[in-house]
Amino acid sequence: MLFYSGGVINLGIEILPTKKMQSQMSSGVAYYEGEVYNVMRQGRNSPPVPLLVLGIEP
Repeated sequence: MLFYSGGVINLGIEILPTKKMQSQMSSGVAYYEGEVYNVMRQGRNSPPVPLLVLGIEP
């Protein structure tokens, strides 16, 4: 948010493991489906930054 407001970036990009891949990783790692749900639940203005969320899977 700080970099977007300051004009340093134009959008945010999050690259996350899917739930399937997260189960093979150490605990505490966020996963794609959960973050997409959070963005949808909080609405389009939270975060108020253009955001691209990518999920990767093995």
